[in-house]
Amino acid sequence: MTTDNELKEEQKGPDAQTAGADKTEAEKAQELIAAVHYNGMTALKMEFGDEQVEGQVMNHEAYGPIFTYMVKSAEGKPYVSGFFLREMIAGFQTKQDPSQWMSSFFVDLMKSPEGRLLPMPPQSEDEAKALIDKIIVPHCVKSVREEFAPEPVHADLELHEEHGPVVEAGFPSITEGNNVCAMPLHFLMAHYLLNRDPADLLIQGLYRIREEHGLD
Repeated sequence: MTTDNELKEEQKGPDAQTAGADKTEAEKAQELIAAVHYNGMTALKMEFGDEQVEGQVMNHEAYGPIFTYMVKSAEGKPYVSGFFLREMIAGFQTKQDPSQWMSSFFVDLMKSPEGRLLPMPPQSEDEAKALIDKIIVPHCVKSVREEFAPEPVHADLELHEEHGPVVEAGFPSITEGNNVCAMPLHFLMAHYLLNRDPADLLIQGLYRIREEHGLD
């Protein structure tokens, strides 16, 4: 049986039918970005309502498209968080409930009663160093140790040959195979500036290590 859509495609002729195959990579990328942004808006609106959600896409020089969303509380307080393209795609493909996954970040932010806009990026090297030394690194070290207590966890700032400064965390009790995960400082800072908990990256990596060794 021929559907109405198939008839319409036949009436367009061969040139129109192959036009989709002639899209440039840039056009395909823009369509993907638009679809991901729409899915993110839809997922958050399912949890918070149509009137409470706004979103935009910005392009980061190093990380590519970043999707930022604002959710307003019932009192009108704004809460903003951001997501990377790769993790958005993975979230919608692998999470059992993508809307719950996305909304969970905002539920955590909403524990702050006054709202949470995105932090101001550091304006100088001194400000960036202070943010790293006084906030990001101490927070990551404290969080991973608390997450796995009373299991001893090594966590500190290290210098990686390929990736430069990293926060490294690992289990001294694991003496064979991989026992360490490390995250570049610039990536941890990017998460912090998107109102995301940078320690989550290390915690997820450490759980994967434990799983590889059959400890969880």
